[in-house]
Amino acid sequence: MITILFGGDIVGKPGRDAVRVLVPRLRKRHGVDCVIVNAENAAGGSGVTPEIVEELLGSGVDVLTSGDHIWRNKAVYQIMGREERLLRPANYPEDAPGKGRVTISLPCGAKIGVVNVIGRVFMKPADCPFRAAAREVDALRAETALIVVDVHAEATSEKIALGRYLDGRVTAVVGTHTHVQTADERLLPGGTAYITEAGMTGPCESILGREIEAVVRHFVTQLPERFEVAHEGVEFQGVLVRADEATGKAVSIERIREQLNPKSQIPNPKEEEKEDE
Repeated sequence: MITILFGGDIVGKPGRDAVRVLVPRLRKRHGVDCVIVNAENAAGGSGVTPEIVEELLGSGVDVLTSGDHIWRNKAVYQIMGREERLLRPANYPEDAPGKGRVTISLPCGAKIGVVNVIGRVFMKPADCPFRAAAREVDALRAETALIVVDVHAEATSEKIALGRYLDGRVTAVVGTHTHVQTADERLLPGGTAYITEAGMTGPCESILGREIEAVVRHFVTQLPERFEVAHEGVEFQGVLVRADEATGKAVSIERIREQLNPKSQIPNPKEEEKEDE
């Protein structure tokens, strides 16, 4: 049996603190073989840097997925494609740096494939996520039956449709992007574990990871605001998926919400935790 831990979008330094402290703890408690986390908001709440990629991979994460904010910090261009454990959506144009899939070997001897795609509903134009996912999955199945797909999308219907489309062909389809964990985790008829939204790894006393007051002011006044990363109520949110190594089929999926003790956060007043207006 293989146990996979998938973490929702890391938001800023509070989310990185949660990964640093809680991922090793969760690995030990649940006998986790592989950790996958979405890192597209890990740098100041939007984007990621080479240094942060190194930090997260050194904290017990095996694969980093991403989404529409991955290009926000252009420093990531330096390693996208060179660090194969950092994925960008597979349905971006071929000329975009990096890849949308990876296969890694686990210490237990098994191999696991990871695919990253981005949705098109209520998001910027991209190639078809359904055809892109199928193409990447077909390529991975020549190496392993254990395959996890991160669907970074806005619309719940698009995520559910992709889960049904891939049912029986992959181990798990996990939704990311909207930061609010859903309660619809299930095993689909073909043996694929599914959840519409893994949630957020970061400050949950917030509005999607940002300080509450500024976001509320923006909605009330319609005026531009600077949305700073919040710092309270930090959690690691995601799912645990257990799967049969031989068939790649999931046998269970369980939601995870693990709180970080505030004393485990390391203050760093010099670190930028803001997003441009």
